[in-house]
Amino acid sequence: MYLDEYIYFLIGLAVCALFSAYASYKVSSTFRAYSGVRCQSGMTGYDTAKKLLAAADAREIEVGKVSGTLTDHYHPTKGVVNLSESTYGSASVGAVAVAAHEVGHVAQKKKGYFPYRVRTALVPVVNIGSRLALPLVLIGMVLDLFSLTPNASIGFTVAIIGVALYGAATLFQLITLPVEYNASRRAKKMLREQGVLTNEELRGADKVLDAAALTYVAALATSLLYFLRFLLVVLSLFGRRRR
Repeated sequence: MYLDEYIYFLIGLAVCALFSAYASYKVSSTFRAYSGVRCQSGMTGYDTAKKLLAAADAREIEVGKVSGTLTDHYHPTKGVVNLSESTYGSASVGAVAVAAHEVGHVAQKKKGYFPYRVRTALVPVVNIGSRLALPLVLIGMVLDLFSLTPNASIGFTVAIIGVALYGAATLFQLITLPVEYNASRRAKKMLREQGVLTNEELRGADKVLDAAALTYVAALATSLLYFLRFLLVVLSLFGRRRR
């Protein structure tokens, strides 16, 4: 039975790996295609970010530059939208779409978008959980092994707390989906309202942002698979010890 479960896990892992590879290929190829399409407004990623930040009444947010491709991110504690080298100075449809997406996160924070607030609150939990999950499970198993009473459940409780902390990462990925999709919707709306892209160019921006969203779906699927595997292993180990 254990071997069958492990084989199913490996099959699931292979499926997730293939989906992740496809998502990565899709976002890179789509961005590359629209990085070669210059927008008619001539606005770069930097210009777009500054314009949309002003429109969102967030002029206090700075626009920085970081190395790499598609390493763009919003750093809320530092109050800066960091654009990658492939976005910052490029006047392409792809670059403008990515820059607008990051400003979408700024708008979420400013408007108090609930899923964004939840994801932000989960960050320290995920950071702590990633370090404590496995040690707590091991401690729980030791406590259960040397329990003085046959019905003592403290070891199991400690182990389940470890599993729950591990599951916080999966919850984080789950909350990330609506946050990222909403940021893209806000980006498209701002680009349209501010006249940064034409209707034809907006269709290209749609493709870039939709492709990027696939990577978050793949991350959720992989995280969920590992969480279920972790949970089932712990339940199985404690179950066998009870028999």
